[in-house]
Amino acid sequence: MSQLQDVDTAVSVSYKVKIDGRDLGDFTSCEGLGVEVVLESREEGGNNGFVWQFPSRLKYSNVKLSRPLGKQTELLTNWIGELLTGYKRYTATIEAQTAKGTVVAKWSLNEVIPVRWTGPQMTPDQPKVLTETLEIAHHGFLPSS
Repeated sequence: MSQLQDVDTAVSVSYKVKIDGRDLGDFTSCEGLGVEVVLESREEGGNNGFVWQFPSRLKYSNVKLSRPLGKQTELLTNWIGELLTGYKRYTATIEAQTAKGTVVAKWSLNEVIPVRWTGPQMTPDQPKVLTETLEIAHHGFLPSS
């Protein structure tokens, strides 16, 4: 009989986001963390059995972070407001945390660029939770520190 170990799993998580150490608050969803290896195909004369596949570059998808509107919205809009004077490429960290605050996973993103912020859509005919979404682009993952 095997003994079960106490394991932290990613159930009911939030995502704490920091840009160059600046806290942007907790988000309830995180989509798009990933990488794709772009392949180039080469056909070899006389070889009819397969086509050679060579990796050429890595392609990182944009990351979308969403959360209900709340007091932490000000942290994000203040940061975006500062971009009016010009922006640079940032380093970001995203930590997946349990409800108790235990970090389950952490990603560090290199050369982050803000792509889009979408605020709540306020319509009187559909009572919904107001949400905001931040979309960022990046140029790869950094090693964990």
